[in-house]
Amino acid sequence: MATVIIPALLRKYTGGAERLAVAGNTLKELIVNLDTRFPGIASQLLQDGDLRPSVAVSIDGEMATFGLLEKVGESSEVHFLPAIGGG
Repeated sequence: MATVIIPALLRKYTGGAERLAVAGNTLKELIVNLDTRFPGIASQLLQDGDLRPSVAVSIDGEMATFGLLEKVGESSEVHFLPAIGGG
């Protein structure tokens, strides 16, 4: 199972857990499985069937560019990050 790092703002949905082992071959499967265990967290990560614009995802140190179709390995480390805007 992949290790998911939960940012501080979302830990209220995971009972305070910072690191979780979650199954899933794609980012979408991982989020569905995460929401099954912690109902409500998907609504914080998804909007209209895709990642929220305010959420960025890093898988094994690389920014995810394929959205919910991004592959997740059995030993991957997944970070949900607040997207940073600039100007």
